[in-house]
Amino acid sequence: MDELPEEEKAGIPAWVVTFADLMSLLMCFFVLLLSFSEIDAQKFKQIAGELAQAFGVQREVPALEIPMGTSPVFDQFSPAPPEPTVVNEVRQTTSEQAPELDTLRGRAEADIQRQLDQQVQETTTRVAEVLDEAIRDGRVQLAEDEHRIVIRIEERGSFPSGSADITWEFEGLLLEMAEVFADIPGKLTIEGHTDNVPIRSDRFRSNWDLSAVRASSVANVLLESGAVEPQRLVVKGLADTRPRANNDSTESRALNRRVEIIIDLSGPMAEEEARLRELIEGHQDEILIPNIESSPAPSAGLAW
Repeated sequence: MDELPEEEKAGIPAWVVTFADLMSLLMCFFVLLLSFSEIDAQKFKQIAGELAQAFGVQREVPALEIPMGTSPVFDQFSPAPPEPTVVNEVRQTTSEQAPELDTLRGRAEADIQRQLDQQVQETTTRVAEVLDEAIRDGRVQLAEDEHRIVIRIEERGSFPSGSADITWEFEGLLLEMAEVFADIPGKLTIEGHTDNVPIRSDRFRSNWDLSAVRASSVANVLLESGAVEPQRLVVKGLADTRPRANNDSTESRALNRRVEIIIDLSGPMAEEEARLRELIEGHQDEILIPNIESSPAPSAGLAW
């Protein structure tokens, strides 16, 4: 009896071998292309970061860093603090003082300042009238510095060069100024200034001596008139420490050789301001502002 032939087992199809060879060749080809290419690490990192944000990849947040939300418009976003909804509500407020008092007080402050400025201007005008001829000749200059009036006296026509002896013409001008100073309150500071050229003589050892003696010479003339009280005067010798111009030419050095008389009105102005404020506060209960310009001057205050 003949034996039956064994059944042939099914094997791998023939096309699989060809497909595997093709895939192996393709993989080798792309690996070869990748080996020839260059990778931009910074651009790769940026793209990877954008992909991580786009797909919501969670990152580690340090404990001290506050987590912030992201937005398609802004890179960083922080929510605004919540605020209550505005309610259209009208409330009536009351005040113990009259509503027009603040307006009146502001008007009074302006009146006080205007009155003080007017008094300083009147004082400057009085001094300018006495010094009119000297100002036009260029021997004297007049200026205002806040609550100070500065009378700048040039060396020309006042002192001989290198000397502290006052000329006869300048002495007469000082005597006229003393009469005006008698009616003007405040301190009188007399400052002597020189250039930077050293001086050494039998009388003056340096510019400090020269500037101090010139300032004291002016003070002596004012005291000899009897119109100026000694306790009002302050004498300073500053040598070349406060020049008006550079000492690089004859003209600039001449500008630095000078004597300045400074009328300090800050003290009397403060007293006058306090007096005017007391006048206003005395009428606050009646809500009245006095007419400051027509108010009488105090008997022992400013003498403008």
